[in-house]
Amino acid sequence: MLMAPECGVDAEGAQAPDGEMTPAFAILIPAAGASSRMRGGDKLLEPIEGVACLRGIAERALQISSRVIVTLPAAPHARYAVLEDLNVVIVPVENAALGMGHSLMCGVQAVPNGWGVMIVPGDMPNLEAEDLAQVAAAFNGKRIVRGMTQSGAPGHPILFPARLLAGFATLSGDRGASEIVRREMPDVTGVRLRGDRAILDLDTPEEWAAYRARQ
Repeated sequence: MLMAPECGVDAEGAQAPDGEMTPAFAILIPAAGASSRMRGGDKLLEPIEGVACLRGIAERALQISSRVIVTLPAAPHARYAVLEDLNVVIVPVENAALGMGHSLMCGVQAVPNGWGVMIVPGDMPNLEAEDLAQVAAAFNGKRIVRGMTQSGAPGHPILFPARLLAGFATLSGDRGASEIVRREMPDVTGVRLRGDRAILDLDTPEEWAAYRARQ
């Protein structure tokens, strides 16, 4: 686990390891939120087959890109422990209460120059490495590629080309990068994933209980 500077400090030097084949994109997992709807619990630490949800997402991301970035609340926080032995870049977000947009803005600072970025939420337990690979396979470096449900509803992951990353510097609030996607419509490539995995996120104890009852 590599600790990047806190948000607001230049992340210069975010480069691929020497001799490594540089992929066209990094993967960013925004995980700095307060999980407030869990009423004291933490959705990103909920276990799935004995593995914290956030760790499972990070492990799948590492199968697809050599540069996996995770934004986390300022330390100390329990989420650090579930990632400590993984080859991911941690970006602490000092002002995480400013919302998802701020978390994305911070995380994108750790994306190497000229790379795109795939946004993969940490609370979507049904997303598999094959889903991330399917979205990546449709990426040409020019257009946004977005995961969709089997029936065509837009969801995650979303892969942004490098030309759009400057726009992340102005993000704020909880709408994430939806405004960037909206501006690019209709030139967004949709990739249909199995079932509803592209939109299934779990935010409350009731949603987690219902999810486990279906397994």
